This record gives sequence, C-alpha cells and structure tokens, in this order.
Amino acid sequence: MTLNRRGFLAACSHAGIASALLPGVLYTLASRAQQAAKSDKPFQVTEEMLDQAALLADVPLTAEQKKMMLDGLAGMRESYEAIRKLNLPNSVAPALIFDPLPAGAKVDSERKPARWSKVSGIAVSGNLEDLAFLSVREQAELLRTRRVSSLGLTQMYLARLKRYDSKLHFVVSLTEERALAQAKAADAGIAAGRYRGLLHGVPWGGKDLLAVKGYPTTWGAGGFEKQQFDEDATVVQRLDAAGAVLVAKLTLGALAMGDKWFGGKTRNPWNPEQGSSGSSAGSASAVSAGCVAFAIGSETLGSISSPSTRCGDTGLRPTFGFVPRTGAMALSWSMDKLGPICRTVEDCAIVLDSIYGPDGMDQAARDAAFNWDAEFDWKTLRVGYFKKDFEKPEAPKLKEADAKETAEDKKKREAGNATRALNHEQDLYDWRYQTAALDKLKEMGVALVPMALPDLPYGAMTPLLEAEAAAAFDSLTISGRDKLLTEQGPGDWPNTFRKARFYPAVEYIQANRARTLAIREFSKLFDQVDVIVAPTFADQLVATNLTGHPALIVPNGLRGADAPRPLKSEDGEGDHDNVGGPETPVSITFLAGHYKDAKLCAFGRAYQDATGFHKLHPKLD
Repeated sequence: MTLNRRGFLAACSHAGIASALLPGVLYTLASRAQQAAKSDKPFQVTEEMLDQAALLADVPLTAEQKKMMLDGLAGMRESYEAIRKLNLPNSVAPALIFDPLPAGAKVDSERKPARWSKVSGIAVSGNLEDLAFLSVREQAELLRTRRVSSLGLTQMYLARLKRYDSKLHFVVSLTEERALAQAKAADAGIAAGRYRGLLHGVPWGGKDLLAVKGYPTTWGAGGFEKQQFDEDATVVQRLDAAGAVLVAKLTLGALAMGDKWFGGKTRNPWNPEQGSSGSSAGSASAVSAGCVAFAIGSETLGSISSPSTRCGDTGLRPTFGFVPRTGAMALSWSMDKLGPICRTVEDCAIVLDSIYGPDGMDQAARDAAFNWDAEFDWKTLRVGYFKKDFEKPEAPKLKEADAKETAEDKKKREAGNATRALNHEQDLYDWRYQTAALDKLKEMGVALVPMALPDLPYGAMTPLLEAEAAAAFDSLTISGRDKLLTEQGPGDWPNTFRKARFYPAVEYIQANRARTLAIREFSKLFDQVDVIVAPTFADQLVATNLTGHPALIVPNGLRGADAPRPLKSEDGEGDHDNVGGPETPVSITFLAGHYKDAKLCAFGRAYQDATGFHKLHPKLD
C-alpha cells in the first residue's frame, strides 16, 4: 500500500475524516519510516501509523474507518514531492492575498503635496560628528543650502559605523563604495540645482533582509552569509531615487527573530551588556548610536516596536499594505510590514513619503495616500486610551510548597518566585511612565476617552505567522539545513518550523476567520476616536499586527538610577533580555485607523515636541 498525499486526502474524505492535520501527520510518519529503512521503494502506511496520527490530530478512528482508509491507499501517487521539486524561492508568495480592511471601508487615494516643518538656526561646527544626532529634517536643510556635503556626512557616518561596530555589532555589510559614489552624485545634483527632496544626500542603513545588488543579503542567518540577489528591493530603489545614500546593511536576528545573528548579538547603545532586541536590531541600534540618519526595519510581530523601545528610537510600523515588500525576505506574507526607524516622528513621515505606494509586484500593496501636513491641527483629533492597560499591575501569585516537594523542586520554585517578584517590581516601576504619559496628554489639553480592547483570543491566531514562516523556509526543514541557524532552542525557528508542519490547514483557515472578526471589531474603535494611546507591550501589539493597523512608537523617558536591575542571563551573555534597568529608555505607542498614518504621525509629533525625550542620546564613549 503506497502512500499518496492527494489520494490519502480523498481516502480520508470517503472514510468521514475531516481533519487536515491527520493526513499530514500520517504522511510524515510513513515517510520517516521509509527513511529509517533506507529504502527507495514507495513507503507503506500501517494501522499503527494511523493510530499514532489520529492520536496527535485528536481525531477518533473506528476499526472500520481505518480499514477503509488503508484499502483506499493502494497504488496512489505522491504529491508532496511534486511541489517540493519546484524549489519555490522565498520570494514566491501564496495565491491568497491578505486585506486588513473591514467590509465597506474606504481609502483615500488622492495624493497631495507634503507640507514639511520649517527649520532654521542650525549650528555647524568644524567637526561633522556634531551633526550625527541631527534629525533628517535638519540634515536635509543643511544639505539643501550646501552648508554641509553629502560626502562629508557619509564619510562621518561610515567612520562612526566602523568605530562602534566592535561594541554594538550592528553591521553586516558596509556599502562603502556604493555610498561614496551616491554621495558624490548627490552633491553634484544639488550643486546643479537638481534637488530631489528632503532625503537627497542623507545617509541611511537598511535591515539586511532588503536585497541590494552587489552585496550579500544574509537575512542574519547561518547558511545564508554569501546569498546575493540581482535586483534591489523596491524600498531600496525608491530611496535611491530620492537621493538617499545607503551606507550599511544592518543586522537582524536570524531569519527575523531576536537580536542574535550569525556574527553575534547586536547591543543596546544605552546598555551594551544588553541586546538591542529584535528583529530590527541593527537598524534601531545604529540610529540610536548616531551612526545613520535613519534606517529601514520590518515588523511581523514586534520587530520595529521592541528594538525602537529598547534603543530609544522613534519607530513607525505603517498600515499593512502601505509599503511594498518586493525584494525583502518574506516571513509571513499576511503580517510582514516595512517601516522607518528614526530619531523623530517627522523623520518617519519623510521616509514613509518616499517609500509608500504600490509597485505592481507586491499584490498586498494598496493605492492609498499619505498626505503629511506639518501644520495639521492635531487638537481636532479624538483620542482614546486602553484603560485597563494603564491600571496598576497586580502582585503575582507566588507558588507555595507542597508536601511532596523535593530539594530540587524547592530550588526551582524559589527561583520562579524570585523571577515573578522581580518582573512585578519592574512592571510597577515602568507603570509610572505610562501613567505620566496620560498626565502629559491631559496637560496638552487632550480629552482622553477610555476604551477597551475587543475581547478576542489574539494569541490563538499567532500560529498563522508560524505556519506561513514554516512554508517560507520549508526547504530548510526538509533539507536539515536548519541546523546552520544560530539559535536551536525550543522557542527558536528550527523547532518552530517543525512544529508548524503539524498545524492543521482547517485550523489555519479558522484562525483567519477569527482574524476577520478581530479586524472588524478593532476597526470599530476608530469610529469613536482617531488615535488610541497604549503601552507598547500590551495586548494591542499582537492584536494590531494581526489586524494591520499602524503603530507609532515614541520615546517616553529614561528609567532612573533607582530602576530594578534585570536578572542576569544563565549563559553569562549579559542582562536578561526582557526589560532594561537603570538609564534605559521606555516608550509609549499611538495607534490609528487603517491608512490614517499621517494623522497618527501628526499626533505623535505633538507629543514628542511636548516631551522632548527624543533629544536624549546614549553615551557611547
């Protein structure tokens, strides 16, 4: 009885089996049995395999059903292998296109000229490093008026990248030759009166999941160190067209997870003993350290939000579909977003203005307008906040000893209780910054409307990401090359990819149906308000990445010297990877409706101007 995927599905259907997991499990069991036997003959499915698969899939089978299925499996051809022989590259997207808009939603597609802020009085000394932490808007004015040259800025940033990389580990590849040529061309264009706009001559860095012709695109992962592509990513092409100067390809955790990559661990400039968080690790670290004027990151489930918070940057995760992802590594086709990491909100608006809009290749990219107006009256916006997320954290319930507790059990229990107590102490400390943000908004004249996050199981929908990621990197799992990835723990990609292969197709569809409810219910909130204020790491982070709503992450102060110190990692690599400790940044997040990114930025800019936290920079020397 040879095994065939397509035929087996039919046999399951005839036998009354509706689960899409059981066939895949059974196929895997039979395939492994064939491999173990080192046989080239068509592999066999047995009743024992059926029992094992049914147990894992939680599908009861009667003896009659098993006999019917076994009888229907004889002589059928394979189909898994037929698909695998296509050797689908990461760039090939599924035929299904995710749309974050609820039914009946309308999108403004009329583009209007951007209105940028006016700047003046920028001092220029003989030392160009004094300009390292200037905003893009300020650098643009100096370049436009030819008070500084693009070549000078580019050389300054290249020098800083080289100097601080040994400390922060944020560079995968310097694009020095390309950058110097671009800078010279930018200066010549400006001198000839061919000024392209605010990014003309401004040096930037890109997360190394963006393809750049002539340079490796490593995805931060072992086994991909020499990978190259023949075309630039759309975002890179658009920034080239705007006159921006690419100085470096910056680190990301392997295949966009965390801050550990094949070359080490990217560090937080505020506390180099700590990772910069991920996965836009190098982008956030380099911006924070004043080593690029801005960077491009990406977010699937926190990869702009988390490192922007850790490094004290301003990060914009645009509405899903605003920025085309052509030429960027795919992790989850229905959740990946590209966005800017900068020093100011208006810098994010400047960058987004150059990279958004359809490119004819990313079918999820929508024709929507981003109309920035620096003079927009943000006081006309209705503002809500997730009331529950700003309440004082409750003390955790500590585990008590039981009569059967061993000495080893006691040790583990006490360690767990100590961790829970410290986490609570840290939450209490950071809660003060969250409530201070609300107080500041009230001081600004904002009438905050209390709101509640729709009560839906957002966490239960996140296996969608894992299933898509497992498909994106299917060849790694099948070939065994996943052993080359840096991290191999229970929560890392190799194990996650393997687990995701047992996620039922039916449950994937059901989770997407639940996601439709989430989009519908979350979108209703923006019928009541224009902007919502939320802690960055509250439940909204998962919810809005699933619903595709935009998020703006802005600095919200520095923890004081009295802040609880993080736990030390067991591996001795530095501070515990969760939260900061003394003199490290905190953030606050603003949310808005789909494609309302311009209004979102207008409000965030007002808060940023009122607080000034974005002007704080780490001491690197």
